[in-house]
Amino acid sequence: MGFNDEFDFPKPVSLIKQCIQLSTEPEDTVLDFFAGFGTTAQAVIELNKSSANNIHFICVQLPETCDESSSAYKAGYKTIADISKERIKRAINKQKEEDKKVIKKEVKQTSLELDIGENSIGRVKTEIEKTEFQPNKNIVDLGLKVFKLSDSNFKLWRQLGIESVAELEKQMEFFTDPVSQEAQIENMVYELLLKSGFDINSKIEHRNNCFSINENEMILLLEEVHQALVNEVMNLKPLKIIALDKLFEGNDQLKTNTALQLKNAGVDFKTI
Repeated sequence: MGFNDEFDFPKPVSLIKQCIQLSTEPEDTVLDFFAGFGTTAQAVIELNKSSANNIHFICVQLPETCDESSSAYKAGYKTIADISKERIKRAINKQKEEDKKVIKKEVKQTSLELDIGENSIGRVKTEIEKTEFQPNKNIVDLGLKVFKLSDSNFKLWRQLGIESVAELEKQMEFFTDPVSQEAQIENMVYELLLKSGFDINSKIEHRNNCFSINENEMILLLEEVHQALVNEVMNLKPLKIIALDKLFEGNDQLKTNTALQLKNAGVDFKTI
């Protein structure tokens, strides 16, 4: 993997693969709370290539700082987590390159021709080498998501320490828009995903300014809201819709009508 100098005591991938084989069933998830240099992830990736079990992995690693005198730190990997991520990426890229390889088939064909001269009959043996390329059918679907623990994208209500009406009014004014100034759309999607009880590997589709989770099981409206979009979303028949309250600003009628329409349709509707 090109990390020989960075590992002081690397765990053998073959040993981890054997442990996983003995303790998992198809579609299981392997959780490594101390990912270290990503050996478990590499083992799962290689194991999936040789079997059809489709094992998943979750690796957790604190951003522990590398020794500044180490070769890893000098190579640009400031934390153990940096090394782990890079190793997993390389393991995935290596697997992708192997998936691109083709199976070479050589077919030799022999033909016999007669060369009729004045005084002799000769034989000419001709060998034709034909090369065929076929794609490797045993291709593993590879993917990697990296999450970092950070502050919420939404402001938290401060209950303690409010001792006067003025402080309460200030807190209420602060929550006119509960979305944090540093919030990003993608981060909000995953935070709402987790808070709604969905898996981080849920299928997320972004189309027509709305986010669809698991084939419209849940819809997130985080960019805009208007009647045409509400009608379109209702036609998707989701179980739940979450929208940013500020998107209805200045249009209380649209918010009220949307809530009533979705309630009649049996859709769980919430605003933030």
